[in-house]
Amino acid sequence: MTAAVLQAPAEKRAPKRVLPGFRLTLGYTLFYLALIVLLPLSALIFKTFTLTGEQFWAAVASPRVVASYQLTFGASFLAALVNAVFGLLIAWVLVRYQFPGKKIIDALVDLPFALPTAVAGISLTALLAGNGWIGSLLEPHGIQLAFNRNGVVIALIFIGLPFVVRTVQPVLEDAEKELEEAATCLGATRWQTFRHVIFPTIAPALLTGFAMAFARGVGEYGSVIFIAGNMPMISEITPLIIISKLEQYDYAGATAVATVMLLASFVMLMVINSLQAWQRKRAGA
Repeated sequence: MTAAVLQAPAEKRAPKRVLPGFRLTLGYTLFYLALIVLLPLSALIFKTFTLTGEQFWAAVASPRVVASYQLTFGASFLAALVNAVFGLLIAWVLVRYQFPGKKIIDALVDLPFALPTAVAGISLTALLAGNGWIGSLLEPHGIQLAFNRNGVVIALIFIGLPFVVRTVQPVLEDAEKELEEAATCLGATRWQTFRHVIFPTIAPALLTGFAMAFARGVGEYGSVIFIAGNMPMISEITPLIIISKLEQYDYAGATAVATVMLLASFVMLMVINSLQAWQRKRAGA
């Protein structure tokens, strides 16, 4: 009877956590995020509030700024679309085939992650400019890839490719090949097998990689600044607009444009998280 009485309170106790100090570590986590992330963003928003509605609209909707929005988001979308196609192709080759030098090519995919963006911009400019290896061959035929919008798209393709490859690659590795074999046995062609069996499996990961590459391109500065030409209304990206306003001591105008980019980044982050949740749900199903 005594043992049963003593055992009853013990059974009602909450199970111990594997890692102790949950409240302490959670407090440190929230403090660190507030200090590193929320505080700078709050300062950005508060500085923007020093503007009136008319001043804010004039800062974020002037023709020069609107042109930079069109170039930044348009080039990022186009680059992400190209990376979705060729990133899927590269991931497919790395997963499905064995060939000499495969590990080297697999490592080269991560090079844009490790390479400083300024170095990437200088390298692309030296390669694609009129006196570069490729530019010197193309410009006599009227094809100019550097110092215009083409250079912006090329730079964003370079820095966004790993996001698609590394997102799709593990999904392809985990795909059930038995389903492909069953489709082949039932008489499906290779295209039908890819369209109806493989692509629905990798589509969520491909969309996630596309969204991540798009978000990365919107915020890119270092690799684009050298190859874009930076001509107002033509090849000027939004991050450069912010830098230009800071150099002119227009801090409120710079923070206003930065706030628009912050809201766009927040929306894209929500889209990416939704796609990842959809991908996990499909994987669990």
